[in-house]
This record gives sequence, C-alpha cells and structure tokens, in this order.
Amino acid sequence: MSFTYAAAGVSLDAAEAIVGRLAGAVRSTRTDGVVDAHGGFAGLFALGDDLLVAGTDGVGTKVALHRQSGSLHAAGIDCVAMCVNDILCTGARPLFFLDYVAVGRLDPDQVATLVEGIADGCRQAGAALLGGETAEHPGTMADEDLDVAGFAVGIVPRSRLVDGSRVAVGDAIIAIASTGVHANGFSLVRSLLAHHAIAIGDAHVDLLAPTAIYATEVAALTTAVDVRSMCHVTGGGIEGNLPRVLPVGTGATIRLSGWTRPPVFDWIAALGVEQGEMLRVFNCGLGFLVVVPTSDVDAALVAARAGGRAAWHVGDVAAGDVRFLP
Repeated sequence: MSFTYAAAGVSLDAAEAIVGRLAGAVRSTRTDGVVDAHGGFAGLFALGDDLLVAGTDGVGTKVALHRQSGSLHAAGIDCVAMCVNDILCTGARPLFFLDYVAVGRLDPDQVATLVEGIADGCRQAGAALLGGETAEHPGTMADEDLDVAGFAVGIVPRSRLVDGSRVAVGDAIIAIASTGVHANGFSLVRSLLAHHAIAIGDAHVDLLAPTAIYATEVAALTTAVDVRSMCHVTGGGIEGNLPRVLPVGTGATIRLSGWTRPPVFDWIAALGVEQGEMLRVFNCGLGFLVVVPTSDVDAALVAARAGGRAAWHVGDVAAGDVRFLP
C-alpha cells in the first residue's frame, strides 16, 4: 500500500491554486513602500535604503505530536525556524519575532514550555522576542488542543537583497543539511503512524527533532561569496520550492547521490511512501539551498558549514524544470 499527502488530507495543488486566487486581494492593499519579489518566501517593504522583510508561518500538525510527546519546547523552535528561514532567503538579518498561541483550555505549564522554546529559537536566530498573544477558545477547540503561529521581521540593505534575478544556467546549488523532517508533511506522517498503529513514543527517534535555523550559515555565506538565490525547503520539497527563487525558464538538475539522507526518511519511506512522493512532500535531508557561481563552490561549502551542519554541492541550475538524477 502506498501513502500520499493528498490521501492524508493535504492537497499541494489546492495550496498552489489559492495563491493565484488571493492575488487580487493582496494587490488591493498595495502602498508605495511595497517591493515586488518574484515568487519569494517573504514580503518586502522599503524603508529608506533598507528593506524590511516579513514572514509568517506555523508548525502545522506536527504540534499535535509535540503535545503528545511532551516536546513543546521543540515546537517553539520549529515556529521560529519556519518563519525566520523564510526571511533569510532574501539575505535579511532577523530583527524580531512575535507569536500567537491558541488553546482550548489554558495550561500555564504547557504554554510556558512552548514560549521558552520560542525564546530559544529567537536566540539561535539573533532575533528579539517582542511579545505575542495567547488566546483561549473554549467551545471551539477541545480542552487539550493547542496551535501556534509566528511572525518574523528582518532587514537587508536594498543593495544586498538576494532575489534570484542574477541566477544563470550553470550556477551551482549548495545544500545545507536539515535536522530531519522539520515542520512539513506531518499530516502524512500522522496518517502513517495511525495506519501502522505506531505510538509517538515508539516512532523514529529523530521524527520530532526541531527545525534547523540557518541564520549563522546565511550570514557566513552572504559575507564570503556571491549568493545569487536562496531557498527554504518547506512543504512541496525541492521541486515545489526551488523554482520560486529562480528566473522564469530555469530549473535545476539535482543529484540524488549528492547528499546523505537522514535515516528518518528511510524509516518514513519504509512505512509506505514512494520515492516520488517523498521528494514532493519532504525536504529529504536538505533544509536550505543556496545558488552561487561555480567559481565560489569551495568557499561556499566552507561558509555553509559555519553552523556545524553538513553541506554539499548537490546540483546545478539548468534550463527547464527541476529534475532529479541518480
């Protein structure tokens, strides 16, 4: 039996379709400070010679497994990472973060643990936690339910904005290792656990590892080499995210043998997810991609390892679509 994200209740196609449907509403709010960014991961707003960079995200259904396993501190890190990694794609330096926590019934210990994790993530990102909101939803959420979302703002000089416009065919793609599944694809993971009657305590040890925060690596890379584009590998995998930060008409060749896939992904695949679906849903071990000229590959690999994570030259920019090679 083969399992898919769509069968687990999540449609990536519907998610893509809604973006176009919302475009008119977004355009209707435009003011003079808004700066267009083709397909990027964050919003841009001009402030003199600098650009404010903003992004928002949550932890998705992974938070339910965190709650069950008592790992809400890690959920807090996940929340910061999902927001901060998006704004890092522009070359921005994170400035501050705010959180929103919704609960059915307020459990002070749980919320405190979660916010302590958010603070931990902010320290890793070099961002201030300015505050947030905790809301009880009796009657609309079950007492034990909890959800969290966040909002990050960073800054980048306009002259140093990384927007993918200078990417050329032949440029190299450097990948920085993920810490595991990060915070995407967990509706499929939860479906697998339920089908195989696997309790969260018996799941793979790295399944709930907190999402990596790539602030150290991005700062090192943008200082050391000519960074032309950056991609946070979130829901949709490499195929769904890398084209967002490449010029129209360009794609990439990615070598599947070019990196070491963490064992947690082999564990998920063995539960019934085919290779194509694995690549379409999960990061499969590559959490962040950076496009540089081929002449900068060696220096980029050194900088990409500044945070102690593995990094590889996994592919190159090419005409056409994203293609995976052996």
